[in-house]
Amino acid sequence: MKLALALLVLAGCPGTKDNVRTYPEPKIPDVVARFAKQRAALSSFSGQSVMEYWLGKDRVKGDVLVMGKPGAHVRFAALSPAGNSTLAEMACDGKQFAYLDLQKNCQLTGPCDVNSIAQFLRVQLEPEDFVGLALGTPPILANPTGTVTWDGKSGHEQIALSSPEGKQTFEIDARGGKWDVIKSTRTGADGKLVWSVENFDFTDVKDDAGAMQRVPLKSHVTSPQGKADLSVEWKDRALNKAIDDGKFVMTIPDGLPSCK
Repeated sequence: MKLALALLVLAGCPGTKDNVRTYPEPKIPDVVARFAKQRAALSSFSGQSVMEYWLGKDRVKGDVLVMGKPGAHVRFAALSPAGNSTLAEMACDGKQFAYLDLQKNCQLTGPCDVNSIAQFLRVQLEPEDFVGLALGTPPILANPTGTVTWDGKSGHEQIALSSPEGKQTFEIDARGGKWDVIKSTRTGADGKLVWSVENFDFTDVKDDAGAMQRVPLKSHVTSPQGKADLSVEWKDRALNKAIDDGKFVMTIPDGLPSCK
């Protein structure tokens, strides 16, 4: 009798029960709609971050000024850890990119594509994907099918999507009306990992219109193709400010050799 009572007490001890979903179970159309709503609410960002990244063959940690908006518009300026001088700059205007290495005094230009950001950070990402990842809103497969599973241990939704483009997984904290992307992975149609991201320390930031937007303060992105990774910690970030397209155009000085 005493043993049975002890077992009942243990079964009811705090911490032994899983979390319970307190909202209706999301279906795949709900997931797609929520991601679309989340991305539509964030039109641009600009700010200063601390990045740990690969600059050429060197691992660098320092301040990076960065801004972006949909349409594959991205611009970076890496500042020297020893001061405020600029180490390198990259601008992608949606069609073409320009890269300037001020240490080696060389330049690169070309199409704005998956290799553009890799020239700067060695992480191979489509510029449009980088914008979404920087805002905590990873791009989602088009017209996906999949499953949504509740993880009672973490209290998070585990989402698995697939389409002819490949597969994608998400770990989402949707409690309290949130939609925090804790983790996401993307694989191509060939089954190879395209990128993965982990986000930390979500917070509410007031955008330029006064609305509160929920974004991560820290992110870690891995890109196997470039055999590189990128850690970002935001020091400050402005959201949904109007950024003129001209800000994403960078003029390369004449006579500079091509970076090797």
